[in-house]
Amino acid sequence: MAPRKNPLKYVTFEVKHGYFGLLGDQNVLLRSCLPVKSKQTCTDALLVDIDNAEFDRSRFKNLQEQIATYFKGCYADFSDVAVDLKTFNSFSRKILTACQKIRFGQTMTYGQIAKIAGSIKGARAAGNVLAKNPVPLIIPCHRVVCSNGGLGGFSAAGGTKIKKILLDLEKKVIRDRC
Repeated sequence: MAPRKNPLKYVTFEVKHGYFGLLGDQNVLLRSCLPVKSKQTCTDALLVDIDNAEFDRSRFKNLQEQIATYFKGCYADFSDVAVDLKTFNSFSRKILTACQKIRFGQTMTYGQIAKIAGSIKGARAAGNVLAKNPVPLIIPCHRVVCSNGGLGGFSAAGGTKIKKILLDLEKKVIRDRC
């Protein structure tokens, strides 16, 4: 990763399904790690190819609280979280930005996301972009499914198992109005 003007900080914290992690500078989020079993596994996932980040328990404090609330089964909206997508090409940024706008409890297909990004037949390309999503949950790639109703792939920590957990959690919240 290229040197940054602002120092990188990260935080790991416990949520219902394990340890969640966030990495960024004072302005934007660079990475997130969906819940994994250990704090060390979470830290290792956040810091791949990064050697200059410091742990900071207060980093993204409001976002930490929103995420904890989400995993308790309550509504949370991450669409206004500033995310650094500078390293992505224009098409990829369009895919990730469109994905970030998918509302809580809703889903879209890979083809629908591709169409929004200007590629009518780009479902596979959209899937490839989402597989590189640096901030799962914040950019809710778990809300993108196959046109046949299947889950599709999920390259974030926890794989399709956590994708199903997240989708089921959101369906329950919509139904129960937490």
